[in-house]
Amino acid sequence: MFPRCLRSVAAVTLMSLALAAAAACAATPGRPPAAGPQITPMTDISAGCAGNSSEVEEAFAPPGYVYAEWIGCGGIGFARSTDSGEQFGAAMTVPGSNGSSWDPAITVGAGGTVYVAFMHASGRASTLSGYPVVAVSRDHGASFAQVHQDRPPAPGNWGDRDFIAAGRGNQLFLTWDYGPSYAEVRTRCARGGSCFYTRGDLNAVIQASGNGGATWGPIIHLEPGFPQGGGYSAPLVVAPDGRVDVLSLSHPTDPATGRLGPGYEYFTTSPQGTRWPAAPRELWPGQGSLSPSAWWIDGDISADATGNLYVTWDTQTAAGDIGWLSYSGDGGRTWSVPLRVTPDTDLAPHIVESAGGRAGTAYVAWQTSAPAQGYATYLRPFSIRRGWLAPAIKVSAAYGNARIWPGDTFGISSLPGGRVSLTWGSAVGTAGQSAIYACVVKI
Repeated sequence: MFPRCLRSVAAVTLMSLALAAAAACAATPGRPPAAGPQITPMTDISAGCAGNSSEVEEAFAPPGYVYAEWIGCGGIGFARSTDSGEQFGAAMTVPGSNGSSWDPAITVGAGGTVYVAFMHASGRASTLSGYPVVAVSRDHGASFAQVHQDRPPAPGNWGDRDFIAAGRGNQLFLTWDYGPSYAEVRTRCARGGSCFYTRGDLNAVIQASGNGGATWGPIIHLEPGFPQGGGYSAPLVVAPDGRVDVLSLSHPTDPATGRLGPGYEYFTTSPQGTRWPAAPRELWPGQGSLSPSAWWIDGDISADATGNLYVTWDTQTAAGDIGWLSYSGDGGRTWSVPLRVTPDTDLAPHIVESAGGRAGTAYVAWQTSAPAQGYATYLRPFSIRRGWLAPAIKVSAAYGNARIWPGDTFGISSLPGGRVSLTWGSAVGTAGQSAIYACVVKI
């Protein structure tokens, strides 16, 4: 979230996760476990980038490309793998990005075109604006020949957290957080995390492009109540038939003060991504609310090979911070009763994401600073028919310092052959800054 405040925090005393897991990435190189999951060695893919590297997102494209994008390298960092995540090339800085860029998002379109998006700020004082930027690569991430700015209609706006998804041909859909007045937004920064909003004109919006991001259609609000819709963070997926599905986080906003109350996840869908319902559908409010002081991304959406939808999120209640999973087999008309994802009972952040696999299967992962050793990343396979397919797997070999911000997201992609690529930010060992690490898991 904008602006980023990377401060330190004392680690919370946390209950250890009950994990019946196989050995993690640090297993002896070349000697995978005799049974259970196989995990490649943990690799720093941001090596060579000065400063903090965090907040990674990733995407997969056949036959074996894995693309990772993060905050770092003097702006927005990028690295690619041509062998399904086994090895990554040297990190680079995405053209058009600099120290005023944040919140990476990535997708792969028709013909393997790679679109890397990020937020960017420009201007001074009353003219300061935040808006999305999209860099385009038509050579599988080797270079970026085009950079397109999606500037808002007037200066002085607030803008934050973008997500991007490719449709058919050169079609793109972009969600981001938009408000007409940056001056109305108030933030508070968490020690060891980024910043969260206490009040403001927050609104989840979507735009469409038919020419690969060169130009964008009008800003469409995904919830009622503009300019105080209360929405931000709206990940999305696009189905092969063109349907666009969005999961958004929204906080009720006091119309007099602009203050935000506890929020919930909402789902909305459009057959072609241009005409949207008047209001999104609230998902499972009985499982608890989302605190306005949560600095990480609380929700995610993915789809498997046959179009089943999976949503993940976490709630902050007196019972602790709990991660959840729900799925839909009918395009979001109905949803399963939520399943608890995270086994620990504490107040630690749980950044929960998923990647759809073969029909009826998803891979659910989370990053958390529980137990007390620090940040770690976990993975668990799920089947609509059979439930959890295996115990949780700790895929990060080394714990990350809980006092150093790893980012609000991590990267996850489903690969052919029942494999999963994972990328995450973490400050391991004596490192004073976070780096981006990668593993591939064969379950």
